[in-house]
Amino acid sequence: MTPSATTLAFVESPVQLLNVLEWAHAYGTRPNGGAPLLDGVPSQPARTAGRPGSRPGGTADAPDAGTPRAAAAGAGGAAGGLRIVVLPPTDPMSRGQLRRMAALARDEGYEVRWQEARGSRLAPVKALAALARDVRAAARVIVGDPFSRYVQLLLTLVGAEELVVVDDGTATMEFAAQTARGERLVRWHRIGRGGAVGKLRELAYAPVSSAARRRFTPGPGTGRRVEVFTSMPVTVQGTMTLRVNDFAWTRARFGPPRLTRGTDLVGTSLVETGVVDAAGYLEAVRVLTERHGATRYFAHRRESAEKLRALSEATGLQIVRPDLPLELIARRGPIGRTVVSFPSTVVHTLPYALSGTGVTVAVCDVDPAWLTGSASPRAQSFLAGVTDTARDVRRIHAGTVPAAG
Repeated sequence: MTPSATTLAFVESPVQLLNVLEWAHAYGTRPNGGAPLLDGVPSQPARTAGRPGSRPGGTADAPDAGTPRAAAAGAGGAAGGLRIVVLPPTDPMSRGQLRRMAALARDEGYEVRWQEARGSRLAPVKALAALARDVRAAARVIVGDPFSRYVQLLLTLVGAEELVVVDDGTATMEFAAQTARGERLVRWHRIGRGGAVGKLRELAYAPVSSAARRRFTPGPGTGRRVEVFTSMPVTVQGTMTLRVNDFAWTRARFGPPRLTRGTDLVGTSLVETGVVDAAGYLEAVRVLTERHGATRYFAHRRESAEKLRALSEATGLQIVRPDLPLELIARRGPIGRTVVSFPSTVVHTLPYALSGTGVTVAVCDVDPAWLTGSASPRAQSFLAGVTDTARDVRRIHAGTVPAAG
């Protein structure tokens, strides 16, 4: 990578990379006659040529930057010179989806660099050293997870005046709320663990976390700008600006999807993160399957094979392991006429991605009885907020199921 990139994006998950492509599209113009479908995703019959436009959400104005392909080839504008650095996690499902998304980004004409930053004690240090020159030279930096410790370390090297935060799921809602309240950045489902060693580690890391929080909330007159590019219903504070991500790139490139007559369920990693009890979750999925005639279950990339096997045996559902973010899978199709999800990112993103297709998105509330004893005290209110603020979705209930133990 040369140090001449004007915009440098750091992504750690497939959905972050998708949202970087959406951001680039929002700053571009449309070619005449519509955009071609990408080779990496099969096309659908009866594709429409029309392309819905982006809807600005806030005070930031998008300059005319040309198409993403033209921008990547050297045309000027906000998206010009965009380069994407993938900092992959260690789990195989996430890495596989990231490789597919990286291929789509390259098809769009962007340079993508795969930089290992995990897996060994020296990997983070080596990655920081490899990226330091380009980070310092970038005029704009895009990040997808403001809670990531590695991203916060990178921010100590950033000299760019402009910082963009794209969605990494519902974490954006907590990020906006915590920065508005002036709180330290802590994931909503995280609780204090690790004993004395963990506390010492937190204490040692505190200066980096504090510096990151200040970087995300620049004061007036500093010349620094922070934009939040999101599909989540958030209110930004102070000098931040807000732009709505309505998945215009996804809608322009893929679909419309073929609809099936059945119902599809969308999985969640709430069990894996220790928020929801496994037995309660399995029973809720069983009830939803029976009530709504669901036939397929789209697994979250972090769901364990053991849990998915138990779900399949108890419900008869076909387990689908998507190789791309669900927004692209759904837009590509086939997809059920009804999609049911627990409180998660997709109850906010799918109504945008599937706009005009006739698909109904429904959200099932998490019953307090499903929560584990170790769940964060904020878990119930946060999940309720995800549901309450969702637009164009139908609310459903699985009923109270017995908690384990």
